[in-house]
Amino acid sequence: MKKYILILFALFISCTTQNKKSNNVYVEAFPNLSFEFPVDIQYPKDGSYRIFVLSQPGVIYAFDNNLDTKDKKIFLDIRGKVLYGGEMGLLGLAFHPNYKENGFFYLDYTTDNPRRTVISRFQVSKTDPAVANPLSEEILLEVRQPYENHNGGQISFGPDGYLYISLGDGGDAGDPHNAGQDLNNLLGKLLRIDVDNKSDGKNYSIPEDSPFKGNSRGYKEEIFAYGLRNVWRFSFDKDKKLWAADVGQNKWEEINLIEKGKNYGWRIMEAKHCYKPETNCDTAGLVLPVWEYGHNDMGGFSITGGFVYNGKSAPGLLNKYIYADYVSGRIWQLEFVNKLVSNKLLIDSDLMIATFGVDESNEVYFADYKNDGKLYKFVVQE
Repeated sequence: MKKYILILFALFISCTTQNKKSNNVYVEAFPNLSFEFPVDIQYPKDGSYRIFVLSQPGVIYAFDNNLDTKDKKIFLDIRGKVLYGGEMGLLGLAFHPNYKENGFFYLDYTTDNPRRTVISRFQVSKTDPAVANPLSEEILLEVRQPYENHNGGQISFGPDGYLYISLGDGGDAGDPHNAGQDLNNLLGKLLRIDVDNKSDGKNYSIPEDSPFKGNSRGYKEEIFAYGLRNVWRFSFDKDKKLWAADVGQNKWEEINLIEKGKNYGWRIMEAKHCYKPETNCDTAGLVLPVWEYGHNDMGGFSITGGFVYNGKSAPGLLNKYIYADYVSGRIWQLEFVNKLVSNKLLIDSDLMIATFGVDESNEVYFADYKNDGKLYKFVVQE
């Protein structure tokens, strides 16, 4: 996002809201629950059907996926470690693919002295599976953050079993250090690491097929893709495509399909338009977004990436990429087939949509960052 806007994420609205142009409605998924500044929604794939919500100040809550649930339990509280404010805080959670067996999960958070992003592994308590062991932290990666914005913040395991990490360009406005194009810098990138094997004195290793593995130029081997400004949520669809929403600078928001080793243009370009230089920029070797929208009253100002819908509650959304704008509250569906794009407004809401998530049944949820911090889901009006 323009993500100091992330300071204010969560809201209360009436239980059901409908977009006049669609028969899709959204409802409060858990009417009895609310959260302080929710920024991530995850589930552990362990058969427990629990949902986990990250509160940006540094708390993870867990609860049963039940409409009537009234209890949310603190799974882990690391507020003492987290530097919270603006775009900083506890930003991402990923459960290990074998979480049911090993109890490992991974966090992305900001800390200070010096200000930096930390990627860590924690483990569930060996005596109580409802809580994590706060003393189990093993730090995998630390990346200095020159400014307080553009931290990125998502981590997710891909279908290849590796951990993907989004890092923003580190700020300030306009990427003054050109981090997005600097392959000696982890900022402005999507990273990929192997957390199941350690090498070279690190608590992870580099996958053998990484695009910069073994290079002689000092390029960071963790880099999977680059030229990114501040990816705010990415996801894999059932066809293993990697969708990433990249928050723009002054004029454009964009959606990219990420491929290994590719350059997505920032700061040479903002979406499909020259940024630096403003005209006649060299686009050779750059991958343009599959979709963009402008900073205006019809679009928005800060994209929130979502998921390709694969649930059952809203069959009209099947195989559509669902995403939103944090500032305008709009939610869209996008199809990209044979390089042809179709984009449709689903809902024009008053929400500040900070994140999307899915559950074990592939139903999509989204969180409002304002006021009461409610979670919502799609249904279809009969």
